[in-house]
Parts: sequence; structure tokens; C-alpha cells
Amino acid sequence: MNATQEKLKVQLEQAIVAAFGADLAGVDPILVSASNPKFGDYQANVALSLSKKLGKQPRAIASAIVGKLDVSEICEPPEIAGPGFINLKLKTAYLEAQLNTIQADPRLGIPAAKTPKREIVDFSSPNIAKEMHVGHLRSTIIGDSIARILEFQGHDVLRLNHVGDWGTQFGMLIAYLREVYPDALTTANALDIGDLVSFYRKAKQRFDTDAAFQETARQEVVRLQAGAEDTLHAWKLLCEQSRQEFQVIYELLDIKLTERGESFYNRLLPEVVEDLDKSGLLVENQGAKCVFLEGFRNREGEPLPLIVQKSDGGYNYATTDLASLRYRIQQDRAKRIIYVTDSGQGNHFAQFFQVARKAGWIPDDVELVHVPFGLVLGEDGKKFKTRSGDTVRLRDLLDEAVSRAYADLKTRLQKEERQETEEFINEVARVVGISAVKYADLSQNRTSNYIFSYDKMLDLKGNTAPYMLYVYARIYGISRKGDINFKELGNNAVLLQHETELALAKYLLQLDEVISSVEQDLLPNRLCEYLFELSQKFNQFYDRCPILQAEEPQRTSRLVLCDLTARTLKLGLELLGIEVLERM
Repeated sequence: MNATQEKLKVQLEQAIVAAFGADLAGVDPILVSASNPKFGDYQANVALSLSKKLGKQPRAIASAIVGKLDVSEICEPPEIAGPGFINLKLKTAYLEAQLNTIQADPRLGIPAAKTPKREIVDFSSPNIAKEMHVGHLRSTIIGDSIARILEFQGHDVLRLNHVGDWGTQFGMLIAYLREVYPDALTTANALDIGDLVSFYRKAKQRFDTDAAFQETARQEVVRLQAGAEDTLHAWKLLCEQSRQEFQVIYELLDIKLTERGESFYNRLLPEVVEDLDKSGLLVENQGAKCVFLEGFRNREGEPLPLIVQKSDGGYNYATTDLASLRYRIQQDRAKRIIYVTDSGQGNHFAQFFQVARKAGWIPDDVELVHVPFGLVLGEDGKKFKTRSGDTVRLRDLLDEAVSRAYADLKTRLQKEERQETEEFINEVARVVGISAVKYADLSQNRTSNYIFSYDKMLDLKGNTAPYMLYVYARIYGISRKGDINFKELGNNAVLLQHETELALAKYLLQLDEVISSVEQDLLPNRLCEYLFELSQKFNQFYDRCPILQAEEPQRTSRLVLCDLTARTLKLGLELLGIEVLERM
């Protein structure tokens, strides 16, 4: 109902001018959704804000505005409540017309962006030679959902996976493998990812305690940076080994990404330092080249520098991030760049954003956004770990969710004395398990920590993916029982008579507002809240209104409401990266 709100806003603005003169042109009517349905659907609070300026009582101002307000095509006669609130209730005929319009629209009446933009979403970003773990879960699924919503809105979205595929750790790992497992540096897939991770840990231990090995590792880094054929070949094999394992996870989660690792920007790093020097921002400090920042100080209260080139001539994450930012603006032509990482990196983003702005690299029409998220906690309220205290592998977490969904379904089928094929059970378990993990994460405000609980996320009741999937399947159960093909309903007129029909209709028409807000604020939990509330309103309608047993034209009207609810749920869940099931 975004379009409805816009229409009402325009009418209110015109009424304000008609009542009090052109000086008030452009005054915001402060139109919001009514907090309580008994007061109507929308509430304009402008009269209270104009009281001081006009020297009149708010109710008198509201009365004058209403006297000039023509919303008769959309609303019942406006009412003034309390100190001067203007309450607006949508006409049933208007709601019916809106539903009839969106019924024929594959996008459910949601307009695409008027001015599509090139947008980059940087998310997931695992490190080569390490397994993806629970810490990568949030970035991966939050970033994917944001990208899906922006794509649906018509923006040109580049989904980037900024993998950690360069730096000291490769010299360390290659040096260690030369000693203990040289085949891994010459032969593809000589190691599986678990062994590679184990060797990485041992290499790190050796690097931290053995000065001679440290020097050998550094020499391997020099060889890698110089493009030595054997070292470069080894690096490529290690990257490909990790990439294959990442892809298994991405396929499980239905994630599409363009990989562009740190190594991609390696050739651009000297130019970053050179340009910062030319702009007069570089300061040499203890042999390192730095940019001092405003608003950042160390414990002693001294200004904090961002190091862009270390004293040994090497570069760090900040240098790479600056290089990637310049490339994304200059070559990718991005107008909004969104970074989806944990909130612990907030300072890092604030710092390198500040350096880029000081250097004049950010045009006025380019927006940089850090999308922070909190931690995944165990049921003990501490960081989610295995019983042995290790970080939980993402593959294990997803497999466990599917396994539990499988066990739950088998139990339910037994109770219902239902016979289903093993293929059906496996498919439902996969969809429910993966969806439960995604939805449990996305339904939280991303800025907060949340407790990971298989029992809660797989519950068929409450704000969970299984509950939403069950509502969708229930609607298709109606179509099977009545031998109804929703696609063949055609453009049948919706008739809203029962209070639950009206409540459902109004909520169906709010999807555009929700998607628009997520597009701006990048908070997918708002879409989750909407879908949960929609599911509840549908269940209330289902419980109180006969559908297949209703007389015509009410029967067809209610089937159209069922179809619109199913399509809205499907679209909303797809934007969260969640599949639907017609049978569970």
C-alpha cells in the first residue's frame, strides 16, 4: 500500500495549502500507519506539529485540513481524534479494487525502482585453507537476502565474495607443506579440506615458535608475490581446493556469488599508497606509512593511525580494502557498496571509509554502507561452539539441521499413519532443515546476538520457517481437496465481507511498504515479521471463514485470497532465500 500512502500524502499536502496558504507547501503531513485498527488504517499527525507555527489549537487545525481534504475515492470520511489526529479508514471497495489489480500482476503490484542503480553487496568472504564455520553463516545468508531484495527491485547487483586468498598465511602453509606433504603443492585434490585445515594449524604453531621457519615462510611470500612458477602453482591448487569446499556450502544454501579475492587487488596496492602520498595524507610513523584519523585515539589518547604500508614494505587488509573500494567505484561504477560483516569490524570500516573520503575518492552520488551483525550464541549464551570447544563447521551445522528435520518428519508421518516415499521425505527434510537455519537467523534484528537452537527453529509453531512453510502447504492442501488450479481462477472479483477477510486483505497490500523499507534499511527481519503476521492473519481467516463450502461468488473470492496469500508468502520467502513446499 505504498502507492496508497503516497496518494493520501499528496492529498493531505494539498489540503494543508488550501486551508492555510502556499507558505505551508511541502509541509510533511506526518502520515503513518494507525497503531490500532479501531482508529482506522492511517493517521496524520501534522496538526500537532503546526500548532505553534499557526498559533491555533491542533483540533482546529485538523478540522480546517479535513474541510479541504478530498480522499473520497480511497477512504471513508476522515475522523478527528484526541488532540488533533486525523484518522483515515480505507474503503472496502478500494481494497477490493486493489486486490483485483494485483491478482493479475506477477509482481503482486510491487513497482520496480524508478531509478535502478549499480549496487555491490560484499558478503560471505571466507579464508582460503580454512573451513567455513558458524561465523560465516550470518554474512552469507544476510548478504544473499539483501542481494535478492535489491535484484527484485530492479537494481543491477554485483554479489562479491571477497575471499582471503593472499598474504603471509600462504607463505607459512606452502613452506610447511613442502616439508611434510609436497604432493599437495603439485597435485590437485591431494588433500581434503579437513587435512588442509589441520596442516594450516600446525604451520601456524611452527611459525609462532620457530624463527628459522618464519624466515622460510617469508621467503615463500616473496616468491609468491614475485610470481615464482612453483609457488604460484601451489597457491592456485590450495585456492581451488578450498573453493570446491565453499561451493558445496553455497549449493546447499542456494547462494550465488562472484569470487574476487584479495589477490585480485594486489597489483593496485602500490598505486593506493602513491595516491595517498600525493594527496598529502601519508605520514611515516616508526617506519610504516600511515594516515591519521579523526575521532580515533589509542589508550594513551594519541591519534590512531591506519597503516597502509608496513615498515617491511608489505601491505595489510586496510590497503586491500582501499584498493577494492576504488576499483568498485571507478571500474564497477557502483553507486551503493554494501559490506556485510560482523559488528566487531565496525571500526575498521569507519576508518578506511574516512581515509577514502579524505582522499577524495568517494563521489557525492556513491553511498558506502557497513551492514553489521551480532554473534551466533549457543544455548548457554556463549559463543556457539562444539562440545570440545571448537568452532562449529558450517557444513556440520547444516547437515544436523537437515538430519533433525528428517527425524521430526518421520515421527509426524508415523503419528498421522501417512505413507510417503523416501525421496519425498529427504526433499522435505532438506528444504525444512536449511530453511529453518536461514529463517532463524534472518528473523532476528541483525545487529543483535542470537541464540542458536535447533528445537526452536524447527518448531511448527511460532515465528519459524516450518510454520510459514506449513501455512503455504495448507493453502495448496485446499487446492488439492477442491481440485482447484489457482492459475485458472482468472480475474475474479474479490468480495470482502468478514472482518478476517478485511484484515488479511489490508495486510496483503502492505508487502510493497515492507520491501521498500528493507531496500533502504537493509534489515531482513522486517520481511520475516511481515510474513509471520501474514501467516497468522491467514490462519484466522481460514479458521473463521468456510472456503470450499462457501456459496458463490464468496467461494471464488476466498480462493483468490488463498492464492494471493500463497503467492505473497512464496515471494517473501524467496527474497529470504527460502524454498517453499506444496506438501509437507
